[in-house]
Amino acid sequence: MKKTIVKQRLLLRIMKITLFQFVLALVFSSVATANDMRGQKKLDTKISVSLNDLSLDLALNKLEKLANVKFSYNSRMTQLNQKVSINANNETLSSVLTRILKPLKINYTEVSNQIVLQKETNQKVGINGVVLSMIDENPVKGKVVNEKGEPLSGVTVLVKGTQTGTSTDVDGSYTISAKTGDVLQFSYIGLETKSVTVTGDTVNVTLIASGEVLHDVVIVGSRNPARTVTESAVPIDVINMKDIASQGPQVNLNQIMNMVAPSFTSNTQTVADGTDHIDPAQLRGLGPDQVLVLVNGKRRHTSSLVNINGTPGRGSVGTDLNALPAFAIEKIEVLRDGASAQYGSDAIAGVININAKKNTNKFDIALFAGSNFSKNANDHTGGNDGNNYQLDMNYGTGLGKEKSFINLTGSFQLRDATSRAGEETNTIFNAYNAVEQRAAGAGVNINSLFGNITNTPNTTEILSAIKTYAPQVSYFTAAQQTAISNANTVGAMQTALNFDATAGELAYRNLVRKDFNMNVGQSSLQSAQFFLNAAYPITDKLEVYTFGGTSYRTGESAGFYRKPNQARSYTGLYPNGFLPEIHSTINDLSVAAGLRGKLFGNWDFDLSNTFGKNTFDYNIENTVNASLRENSPTKFDAGGLGFSQNTTNFDVTKKFGTLNVAFGAEYRHENYKINAGEPYSYNKYDINGNVASGLPSENNLLVTDFFGAGRPGGSQVFPGYKPVNAIDKGRNSVAVYGDLEYDVTDKWLVNGAIRYENYSDFGNTTTYKLASRYKITENINLRGAVSTGFRAPSLHQIYFNSTSTQFVGGVPFEVGTFNNDSQAAQLLGIPKLKQEESQSGSIGFTAKIPAANITFTADAYYVKIKDRVVLTDQFSRPGGTPAPGTPNDILNGLFDQAGATAATFFANAIDTESKGIDVVISNKVNLGEGLTLKNDLSGTISNTKRVGDIHASPILEAAGQVNRYYSESSRIYLEEAVPRVKANLTNTLTYKKFDFFLRNVYFGQVTDPNTADVNGDGRVEGAIINNQVVEIEHPVWGGKVITDLSVGFNITKAAKIVIGANNIFDIYPDTNTTKQTVIRPRLVSGAIDYTAAPSTIDLTNNGQFIYSRNVSQFGQNGRFVFARLSYKF
Repeated sequence: MKKTIVKQRLLLRIMKITLFQFVLALVFSSVATANDMRGQKKLDTKISVSLNDLSLDLALNKLEKLANVKFSYNSRMTQLNQKVSINANNETLSSVLTRILKPLKINYTEVSNQIVLQKETNQKVGINGVVLSMIDENPVKGKVVNEKGEPLSGVTVLVKGTQTGTSTDVDGSYTISAKTGDVLQFSYIGLETKSVTVTGDTVNVTLIASGEVLHDVVIVGSRNPARTVTESAVPIDVINMKDIASQGPQVNLNQIMNMVAPSFTSNTQTVADGTDHIDPAQLRGLGPDQVLVLVNGKRRHTSSLVNINGTPGRGSVGTDLNALPAFAIEKIEVLRDGASAQYGSDAIAGVININAKKNTNKFDIALFAGSNFSKNANDHTGGNDGNNYQLDMNYGTGLGKEKSFINLTGSFQLRDATSRAGEETNTIFNAYNAVEQRAAGAGVNINSLFGNITNTPNTTEILSAIKTYAPQVSYFTAAQQTAISNANTVGAMQTALNFDATAGELAYRNLVRKDFNMNVGQSSLQSAQFFLNAAYPITDKLEVYTFGGTSYRTGESAGFYRKPNQARSYTGLYPNGFLPEIHSTINDLSVAAGLRGKLFGNWDFDLSNTFGKNTFDYNIENTVNASLRENSPTKFDAGGLGFSQNTTNFDVTKKFGTLNVAFGAEYRHENYKINAGEPYSYNKYDINGNVASGLPSENNLLVTDFFGAGRPGGSQVFPGYKPVNAIDKGRNSVAVYGDLEYDVTDKWLVNGAIRYENYSDFGNTTTYKLASRYKITENINLRGAVSTGFRAPSLHQIYFNSTSTQFVGGVPFEVGTFNNDSQAAQLLGIPKLKQEESQSGSIGFTAKIPAANITFTADAYYVKIKDRVVLTDQFSRPGGTPAPGTPNDILNGLFDQAGATAATFFANAIDTESKGIDVVISNKVNLGEGLTLKNDLSGTISNTKRVGDIHASPILEAAGQVNRYYSESSRIYLEEAVPRVKANLTNTLTYKKFDFFLRNVYFGQVTDPNTADVNGDGRVEGAIINNQVVEIEHPVWGGKVITDLSVGFNITKAAKIVIGANNIFDIYPDTNTTKQTVIRPRLVSGAIDYTAAPSTIDLTNNGQFIYSRNVSQFGQNGRFVFARLSYKF
């Protein structure tokens, strides 16, 4: 306890220090340094050119390339659309321009390596004696440098609210036409965007490096290519991967975003079948399938896995972000607003756009190694586990033409499992196990003497064998030996041997209880990933591009330990029981190709096709099909899943002054497959080795253990997909959209979008979006948006069906998931799935304090979703013996066919409301002498609730099954299983060759879906819901702060080493609720009654789950120490 208090005080002190650093940074300001400008003569350049009836703006573009010069002019000049013609042979640029521009009454002048064009009106003599305009626009010149005073070439300079723009030359100089009061915007990838108001004819600027949140030009959220984060009408986070990858301890995309973006949540899961291998990810507390993922602005395919076990995101299908190598990513844009009208289905919570690297003439390599050095490593014995090694490489080069590039990334990872299991406290061996082990030592297999213990002709032989070897069990008492000796029937012998022999048998076999631990923690994995991004200009107006990658990942996780005393085990093959393993093979492939450029003058177009495919194959090892007994294989091919998506897009955009117009169309084809496993993986066999019929008349042929418990069929831990489960289904969708963005004034921006979409399987939908931003001052913006959205039910949710083993309160159930259009669903009155529909709104503001380099944003949001798709709770098999042909009789047959004792379905069961607020504050200050401090503080508060009634059918209402349709545990998973409060404070201090990185992330409380006696009154609180008693008392796991710390040292300009730790204080979630004897509520005469006999609740499953397996804010791995060595060739 004393150590805990000390750690808490130390943690509080660290947080105070970092907060003080953040506040201290607010008092600093950066001062731009003025620099002299140098001009170069370009008007004397000789060129040869032939222009025939070409618009002036296109003619100027061609002259820029021929003379290697840049033109600066007001994009609103009406002469730009006028046609010009000229033939010149080895003439000076001055002569050519005079011939072209004089008839159009446009003057020109050369300033700092650029040619400034202005309309001819009232005149005066200006620079070099050239006539200049007397309108209120004049050439503004300046120089752009970085924090070290070095000139920056290629910085984009824009006059806000216009198309007037230019870029800096090799010495950082620029010239642009602007008037007093105009705002110049300077942007450069990797540096903070800066806005400066024109007050004179010289504007010099210093740009500083950005941290995790970029204020940069973004693609997502607006189809205007010049729109920046702070000027957007909707909230957007931009995560710069360069700094994250070099400083932080996280190596995969889900982990990185979970620690950086408060509105994003993702964690590794444990003992959750396939979900152990693909981490569900959520945005703003909504489902994994309610956020759309783009790569380079193109729709990314989802995973083939649907989450059906007890984890956050249950019943949803997400995108496997970890299939993308983080080392291939330049930046990530997170649009925190509904965007279905712009991007289509799934974008209810927002959009994540991943931008791949375009670097050329670089070869970067990084070596990463780390391990969990934690007090609770290796099942709470300490030391380290979960070793993690990764090699990343990135290479970029040009393709022999300006603006061409190819960028290649390779990433290889080897990660060991972690284990945080507690010690098994329940019975492991019974007395029969002890006797059969002594017989096995003498070469006698008692289990082989019977198939069904109630239907065996050699009862005498079985009893004789037991009586022969029972005396060899030295720890049996005299009374126990006497009972065995006197047992003359199988029933009597079952009674005599039905006692706990764990302690004695562990000692005899030289084992301890920890030898029967589960694997509770992250799964192990091995992965190889490759990614390519390339573009090549065919002409001045056309460019071809392609990007894509492949990922091959294998993983290993485990289920519940099958103990020797259980019928699910078979001691003839595994005398000490076994821990079944799920070996996954996940293949992911994506490729996109397109053509983009100019059409009909200045119309920008983009024609592309994007294909993506994800497969998930199951191989089950170290297990048995218990109904096959000693004939069972120990490895099974259990089948697999597949999903593919092909999307063709045609997008067009053009800017008319301050109006940006965009429209386009999309065609998408999706396909979903379930592939059956081998027969041994799913069949149940009888004592004769035939597939069991399931008929009651043949029950005496079913295989049992010695005590008469039936041995289940199929591979233990994960029964294979059956041929009846196998499907191959597809659908098509077409969409058209329009998008307008209009700068009504210099202060007021309005954006509108509308989209029509038609799906071949459920019909059409139309969505819209309206957004606006108003500039109160140059540094304060108000913004807001309203939109409608939709999400088509995934093919997985429509067609997935299987049988899996799920444990509820430590009790195994064979749960069948029936697809939505099955006969079972129809008998229960469950309608076919339809689309989710949403209405959302947001309002917020942005503020900047340029003198102190501070940016502040705050946005509140509201999202209502109608007909939300959920996975129902478990409907039990109908009881009794229903009359033939009745619905219950048919249901029983369907349960038998699926090999299930319970059933779940996907259904549009509820409506929900989500609301919250996101806040981001960023600051960076140059303290001089090579010392810079970057501070980022961000946080989110979110809340999701079901509203209205549960959409249950009259059949379910009449049967009192409404609370099965949408259960209390489903409510918890939806509303309270992920942190509703999350905050991040990151401080990065750079001093000469050193980088110091400190991050504190607060993960708010979560609620466990299981129930228990939390308040200590000896009972579980209940409530009457839908005329039934529902337990509503849930454990709540308190909020925690996780601290990351690292130190980087630049060994040379090319080499850097970073050492540090994630969760440096070794923080874990609250411990689980241990075994309790409680009174559970029941309904008596319409009221809640607490007089029932006490029952047992044990959320640890006999001591094995020290922490909840169902919910976790940040995992349960503890401290992770790492080192990273990087080198740039």
